[in-house]
Amino acid sequence: MTDLLVMVFSGLGSIFILIASIGIVRMPDFFLRLSVTVKATTLGVGFILLSSVMYFGELPVTTKALAIVLFLFLTSPVGAQLIGRVAYFSGTKLWKNSVLDELNEKFDKEKNTIGSENSTDDKVEGDT
Repeated sequence: MTDLLVMVFSGLGSIFILIASIGIVRMPDFFLRLSVTVKATTLGVGFILLSSVMYFGELPVTTKALAIVLFLFLTSPVGAQLIGRVAYFSGTKLWKNSVLDELNEKFDKEKNTIGSENSTDDKVEGDT
């Protein structure tokens, strides 16, 4: 039974990593490539590490692998979000068929700052 779980988890991990590598080639712009690769590789590496936990079944291996999975799931989305923001602010172009650009109205290119829709300058009388 353990061998079957190892095969399933490592197979799923390999498939997710394959999807990520295909996404790098197929996606039309940087932001879509970043999104696909971070999601798919995080899941792929997580599944492969879980398969190593199932295969070895020893406490030191299990502890290290689960710690890596935890930190990977915590840091990958944050890192990808920061990389995406830096790319957007440095002028990386969106795909020509992009439908939504939420930062377009909030980002001041002259001051290089982000403002909210309800900034302090737009307060209505009576607001605190």
